[in-house]
Amino acid sequence: MTDASSGAVAATTLVTPTSVARGDGPWPVEAAEQAVAWEDGRITYVGPAEGLTGAEPEWFEGCTIAPGFVDCHTHLPFAGWRADEFEARLSGVSYRELHGEGGIYRSARMLAEASDDEVLAFCLPLVQEMADHGTTTLELKSGYGLSVENELRQLRLARLLAEQAPQASSVTLLACHAVPHGTERAEWVRIVCDELIPTAAREGLADAIDVYVEDIAFSVEDLAQVAASASQTGLPLRCHADQLGPSGAAEAAVALGARSADHLNNVSPAGVKALGVAQTVGVLLPTSTLFLRSAPPDARALLDTGATVAIASDFNPGTSPVLSMPEVIATACSLYGLRPLEALAAATVNAAAALGLGSERGTLAPGRPADLVILDGDAFRQVPYRPGHDPVLHTFVDGRRVGGR
Repeated sequence: MTDASSGAVAATTLVTPTSVARGDGPWPVEAAEQAVAWEDGRITYVGPAEGLTGAEPEWFEGCTIAPGFVDCHTHLPFAGWRADEFEARLSGVSYRELHGEGGIYRSARMLAEASDDEVLAFCLPLVQEMADHGTTTLELKSGYGLSVENELRQLRLARLLAEQAPQASSVTLLACHAVPHGTERAEWVRIVCDELIPTAAREGLADAIDVYVEDIAFSVEDLAQVAASASQTGLPLRCHADQLGPSGAAEAAVALGARSADHLNNVSPAGVKALGVAQTVGVLLPTSTLFLRSAPPDARALLDTGATVAIASDFNPGTSPVLSMPEVIATACSLYGLRPLEALAAATVNAAAALGLGSERGTLAPGRPADLVILDGDAFRQVPYRPGHDPVLHTFVDGRRVGGR
């Protein structure tokens, strides 16, 4: 098979959630060889291989076909790593202690010091590595600008990266990530609402707006102000919620109609209950929890309450330098207790919902883009069972082979 946008594949097993789901539905199919076919990048057939007509599939015996992974929370583009901060945390320095001059502020300085070409040269191999590990859709995000000019620059870089990346992409303006040095928090929120968000919307640079609610960052009152500004521009709201401590951010995100509330390590029982009856997706970030050695959220309580739960990498240079969604899935199962098929739904259809792409990406069905992965092993349980092993043989985006081994 060539890198054409038309083709077909067949394998021992096919697994795909058909809608936003907890992941415990009856959608693994192992009874017979299964096939997916597509024409001009759109799926035309999903089902038993014996029922496929008009196309000769490429066969992958003993393998699994699954939807491509959707990484709905990353901090790309950025420029440079912060491995010394990882070592410092292992020596007892807290994330809060690093926050003053390190952390977000340090990544902002590195981004400001790098040229546009240098940023793209740094990031393009990373998004290709993500494709090699099965990511077919991802979020790109600002938040390392910390001024109107530099946040807009990072958004433009994100759009340039999206044009060159093998995946489908969505761009988020993380308008309130850290309070810029020399600026009062309330003044920065005013600038964000009056200048940054309207400009980003007018220039078509962002698909959503995000706020980091934390005692070292912004408040739920700030979130409400940003939500009002975002609403005026027609951009959906997202929220970094309850990562370092309980803040009421999850409940506030639900009340404001946010598309997602992300992290949730310290979400309150009221927040769990609110997410259970809302369309707001709870995005869990297990490798960030692992790297910060944080207490994990009660993922089972979220699922049992009926919340739509997604998982993502939180790929960033400080607290989650992990870009492999199979590694995220393995960590979610071992650290959070997600079952393999719950983790698959969380990494595909539910993650697509967090990006507003639930009706388009994240599952395999006729009419949808042919975004899929071929995994070694004849059952999806092999993915979380073997952390550190790359199970992705081939990655297809819109029917084109873009990564794998």
